Amino acid sequence: MSTVFWSEVLGTGMLTLLGVGVVANHLLGKTKGNGGGWLLINFGWGLAVFAGVYVAWQSGAHLNPAVTVGIWASGGEEYAPGVAVSLASTLVYLAAELLGAFLGAVLCWIAYKQHYDEQLDPAAKLGTFATGPEIRSYPWNVVTEAIATFVLVFVILMFGGTPSGLGPMAVALLVVGIGASLGGPTGYAINPARDLGPRIAHAVLPIRGKGGSDWGYAWVPVVGPILGALIAGGIFQLFPATNFPA
Repeated sequence: MSTVFWSEVLGTGMLTLLGVGVVANHLLGKTKGNGGGWLLINFGWGLAVFAGVYVAWQSGAHLNPAVTVGIWASGGEEYAPGVAVSLASTLVYLAAELLGAFLGAVLCWIAYKQHYDEQLDPAAKLGTFATGPEIRSYPWNVVTEAIATFVLVFVILMFGGTPSGLGPMAVALLVVGIGASLGGPTGYAINPARDLGPRIAHAVLPIRGKGGSDWGYAWVPVVGPILGALIAGGIFQLFPATNFPA
């Protein structure tokens, strides 16, 4: 469990450092990537996942509570080779993912400290840490996050039984595709730790003129992805990829 914990902390931390970093590069003033656009964010997050998966290989590289919940809901017996699905192991994964996401966001803030200090718009500062909807409608925002996370978790579960030489690159490209197609309404958290960990970091860090952390919305990128993961795991049980012929 110690190996699983630190593997997930490091992997999720790497994912969040690079993911929050690409958004900061786009949104904050006087950066080399300022105004780089939505596709920069999509590909940056995809490559962040790619790096995180390699770092966290020992724990199965969940990096995301939705993935952990999806594996549990699918009836899986192991989270990773030799790591049985249980309440204790589930809690270890969830805690490690949240801690890693928090630490990754803190490191990103350190890297961009001067740019955060010069940025006058509090919304832009928060936008580098956490997601927010373009049209605020909590029920529909939850639906969007649930659908996008369903795609993520269901396809990842299918990867498990469909041999491919792409490895982590397959997941990275999947995240790019989700961002490009389904990310527009809410910013595609698709990962409760990815949103909650950095949002907590935003709340506690001494960021000049940061404004509020939008806690009224914070439950959406937690509940939506968990719902999507539960649905993905349940549907996967109807035709698991492991039943497919090689």
